[in-house]
Amino acid sequence: MDRLVVMRTLAAVARSSTFSGAAQELGISPSLVSRHVADLEENLGVRLVNRTPRSVTLTEAGQTYAEFADRILTEIEETDERLTGRQVTAEGVLSVISPKWIGLMDLGAAIGGFVHEHPRMRVRLELGGISDRPYDFLDRGFDVAFHARDPKDSRVRVRRITELPFFLAASPEYLARRGTPQSIAELPEHDLLAHMSDATWRLLVDGEVAHVKVQNPIVATNAYLVIEQLVESGHGIGIIPRRSARKALESGAVVELLPESPVQSRSLYAVHGPGGQTPERVKVFLDFMTDWFRRTHVD
Repeated sequence: MDRLVVMRTLAAVARSSTFSGAAQELGISPSLVSRHVADLEENLGVRLVNRTPRSVTLTEAGQTYAEFADRILTEIEETDERLTGRQVTAEGVLSVISPKWIGLMDLGAAIGGFVHEHPRMRVRLELGGISDRPYDFLDRGFDVAFHARDPKDSRVRVRRITELPFFLAASPEYLARRGTPQSIAELPEHDLLAHMSDATWRLLVDGEVAHVKVQNPIVATNAYLVIEQLVESGHGIGIIPRRSARKALESGAVVELLPESPVQSRSLYAVHGPGGQTPERVKVFLDFMTDWFRRTHVD
């Protein structure tokens, strides 16, 4: 029995009050958490937890020992940092992967700001090639993966970074040729441009989500940049990210349609590995990105 390992496990159980929660924090299985606690109980000769089908509660002895373990583990970590001269500042290489279209959301500018503020950091950013499996990026050596959907997978941790606003767009040229739709019901009469992963548009009508299924689009693509280019060149109506189309919208190259029925926004999530303590370089990066997008909010 590794005493520090089982102490760390009991401290995690005390924080989460469940074996599954402790397992998620530590990046191990719930059965291994149970085994660690049982080994510690056997070694000490006292019951540390009361187990029921729905919850885990600490006994008085368990609470006392969990507080002791947490204090010892904190002291060990602080002493290690002091003796080895480690700094709490972020340093080293951070590997990040993101879908290409999210890379258009000022991601380069945000990362540029990050390395400027943290000169001891280096970032390796790869766009595209991201797997639908939310934990695949870890096997490929990445520290952080950006997603537009919450993976809801216990094998990874998720941080919501910001909202990604979209809007329904067309060019003045297209509208002059085909007319301007006055309602959602008129959209199927127009030339529509669709993203392959977003074949059903979600528009808000009086606070409720209205679903518009895009059938037989004139172009279906997996790149929002292509949709934006097609919209600007007058080929049809499409949903595009507001951040990447900001200049085109301001210049009048594209026009927002049906503003009274806005497109439902999506969230940008940063996914990183499980474990008891998030690496400092990852934590600092996620904090910076959340703050940067908050400061550069686009309506």
